[in-house]
Amino acid sequence: MKLIHWVRFTWNLEKLPPLGIALPKHYHFGLATSADEAELRTVITRSFAHDTSWGDAIHEVNGMIDGWLERAFQTENGGQCLTLRHGLRIIGATILSSSSLAENHLSPGPCVLMEYRNRGLGTALLGESLRQLREAGLAHARARAKSNSPVAKFLYPKFNGTPAPDDTPLLAA
Repeated sequence: MKLIHWVRFTWNLEKLPPLGIALPKHYHFGLATSADEAELRTVITRSFAHDTSWGDAIHEVNGMIDGWLERAFQTENGGQCLTLRHGLRIIGATILSSSSLAENHLSPGPCVLMEYRNRGLGTALLGESLRQLREAGLAHARARAKSNSPVAKFLYPKFNGTPAPDDTPLLAA
């Protein structure tokens, strides 16, 4: 197994810059229900499968998806799944943890289907995620990303995300 180098991003939610992201009318955010689980699994799995930076570790990610989805529906632990929909279709998702003790508040982070990328929807999903975490009472949010991934290079630095190396192992939990 190849060693994966991670970066931990932190956002100060008390000093979050104005988000100002307006979605077109036919897109909207919502919370997933357990009835959405199969569609969520498809969106998250396809999002990773079409990201070439995960080619060397895609099997490990596929193993983690089960744990992420399980936590998404455990509201007693502050878990929820934020979806981005195009009409009724889920085209993006992220799993949020509003627990101040969580190592990752965004697991797996914003996932957007390939055919909807490069339209600012990942940025909008990240911004809405950070807003919801702030409204849940968190002062800071944390997320991990593979160091050479597009998320680490282009998405997570937005909204004043601060990177720091983090090579602690990520277990498929």
